[in-house]
Amino acid sequence: MSAEINLNKMLAAKDGHLMKQVACKSGLKMSVQASFSHYCEPREDCGPYTHVEVGFPSAKVEDLMPYAERPEEPTETVYGWVPIQLVESIISNNGGLVE
Repeated sequence: MSAEINLNKMLAAKDGHLMKQVACKSGLKMSVQASFSHYCEPREDCGPYTHVEVGFPSAKVEDLMPYAERPEEPTETVYGWVPIQLVESIISNNGGLVE
């Protein structure tokens, strides 16, 4: 069983403006970001966040599609204002994080 995913804790610990790409044990990779310049809530540099921006996943993720900026290009777009619990669930369903 995977350890509980806490994206707010990971976002708070990011080095600089951007967080490193999230890599799941299934092989799925994606950008997860939150700051004043990302599609997140609150749109500030400090959380806790309720919604985050996901970008450029390595594969199409059906659960993200309602949030896609360009749904015709699911691996070449950003997904705005995605509920953070949904992103944590996607990570968990993909085996959790690569350590």
